[in-house]
Amino acid sequence: MSAVLKNEYGTITYDEGYLATVAGLSATESYGLVGMNNKHIGESIVGLFTSDSLKKGVDIKADGSENIVVKLYVTMKYGVSLSAVAENIIDKVKYTIEKETGLNVDSVDILVQSIQV
Repeated sequence: MSAVLKNEYGTITYDEGYLATVAGLSATESYGLVGMNNKHIGESIVGLFTSDSLKKGVDIKADGSENIVVKLYVTMKYGVSLSAVAENIIDKVKYTIEKETGLNVDSVDILVQSIQV
């Protein structure tokens, strides 16, 4: 489902793919984040045939209103403070989406799937 923002000029509808690209791009700019992961093996196989690398590891839940929930599946760097890196990613993703779209980000959930040495 898409996210919808209504204002005095009309209605803006944001596709989940666009929101996933914005979230993925802003997350990958954070220090300590090595990369984004697929949620399960099926996505890894499909990923061999597609080029949506910025959407990889991003799950957007939109309910048709202006509120969205973002889940990020990530690999972190060994030796960094996981909580500090996660807080930075959360702040950056939330700020970027809200600034670019005007939507309300209810939460950004970070799921650390691996650590790279």
